[in-house]
Amino acid sequence: MSLGRRICIKTEEEVELIRKSSLLVGRTLAEVAALITPGVTTLQLDAIAEEFIRDNGAEPGFKGYGGFPNTLCTSVNAAVVHGIPNNKPLNNGDIVSIDCGTLMNEFYGDSAYTFEVGEVDPEIQKLLKVTKECLTLSIEQAIVGKRIGDIGAACQKHAESFGYGVVRELVGHGLGRELHEAPEVPNYGRRGNGPRLVDGMVLAIEPMINLGKRDVRTDKDGWTIVTSDNLVSAHFEHDIVVRNGKAEILSSFLEIERVINKTKKIENK
Repeated sequence: MSLGRRICIKTEEEVELIRKSSLLVGRTLAEVAALITPGVTTLQLDAIAEEFIRDNGAEPGFKGYGGFPNTLCTSVNAAVVHGIPNNKPLNNGDIVSIDCGTLMNEFYGDSAYTFEVGEVDPEIQKLLKVTKECLTLSIEQAIVGKRIGDIGAACQKHAESFGYGVVRELVGHGLGRELHEAPEVPNYGRRGNGPRLVDGMVLAIEPMINLGKRDVRTDKDGWTIVTSDNLVSAHFEHDIVVRNGKAEILSSFLEIERVINKTKKIENK
């Protein structure tokens, strides 16, 4: 991805517009979450997401971006990111990372969540839990006076303490009128390094953590990034604004997890 050199600090009005777009992403992923069961295809999920986004007065942020053909990036199992939706049914035990973007009122929202399909192996469930923890720990570092390297260092330390691989070829980024703005936000790094964080800086923080080694490759479709060892990968992403004392999360997983928990209760009856 190509980022502009200048970091754009957002006004409070701009932050609120980004928040609206980001919350719509969460609501879209919640719509999709209700349908994630063995047998559904990622192309079916993609159609539901596009319709929901347009019905809510926004445009899919990814469709057509750099030539990407769909609304969602749907990355199954060993796919890390940028998976293209297709007609292959999801299977019991799969995981699928769904990354979604919206464009509304000239500002983007961008968030991702990795979903379990049916009964997933406990080892893989643990990867998802730790990756989500990496996101939380990274966000805790996104405060005034810290540096970009502090965010990546927190993620890397936690993931590697479990023996997981931290993807380096893909990173988080600034967010606003452009989907990918400066600065880049790696999920690895050294504390005290990189651009200094200032109030009003909006970032998309998105740990991509592999069960095995960190190495990845591009699939033959030219888009999908997959793990080199073919072990599964997890991906969670929030949009945040840097604040003095505590980062403010602009996106939300609440509606997604409400749907997931409701589905699990029904299945356990």
